[in-house]
Amino acid sequence: MLITDLQPRRLPHPEELPSSDDTPVDNEDQNLLPNLLLATLYRIWADRQDWFFGVDMAVYHTTGENPRIPIVPDGFLSLGVERKKGGKSRRSYVVWDEGDVVPILAVEMVSHKPGGEYTQKLETYRKLGVLYYGVYNPEFAQRDGHHPFEVYRLERGQYCLATTEPYWMPEIGLGLGRYDRGYMGMGTEILTWFDGEGNSYEPPEVSREELQREQRRADRERLRAEQERLRAQKLANYLRLLGIDPENLPDSDDRP
Repeated sequence: MLITDLQPRRLPHPEELPSSDDTPVDNEDQNLLPNLLLATLYRIWADRQDWFFGVDMAVYHTTGENPRIPIVPDGFLSLGVERKKGGKSRRSYVVWDEGDVVPILAVEMVSHKPGGEYTQKLETYRKLGVLYYGVYNPEFAQRDGHHPFEVYRLERGQYCLATTEPYWMPEIGLGLGRYDRGYMGMGTEILTWFDGEGNSYEPPEVSREELQREQRRADRERLRAEQERLRAQKLANYLRLLGIDPENLPDSDDRP
């Protein structure tokens, strides 16, 4: 056996990976609510640079069958990472490129078509080691046999359903729960953060137009990332035609 056969397989570089799974949302909450959580964090943690909150962004990890297949939460929070990765905006969250920092919280919004929020996704987050997993399901809770909003905490390798709301998360220093006093004339509840006394943090006044502009910007970024991924894939296919494995290219330090 060659020595190189014992070397671990090279994990893909973040530049090679798409930023999302390009699955369109099928209800407003899937985009609106995570963006409101993000906008509120900007206010709460304005002086902190050690956190990142992703919205509809691919999370790549090594606990599944293929590190190129991500899970894409509607929203997720990581602590102890750079607010801007190398001073730039992330296109995806690659766990092995973030010092193996796993998101501490993932949030899913159940849509008209069930997406495995209580089964496959829950299991993926469990295996990944996400400490808190929230599922917001105000419209289809009865259909799915669950509460309108649930938060699970990982304890001894298994998820346990929390029993209070707002759900206080001491490792984060925030609670998460429903805010039912209306928001900007919407007349419906949203999710927001809470302090240790159970007081809600008021969401910032962000118009629908601003959120739509942010969504269009994110869509353009995803398109650019996908174009770059396709170029990288084209190069990888060309290398394979030449008999070169693009997954095991030597590092510059390995050159004679």
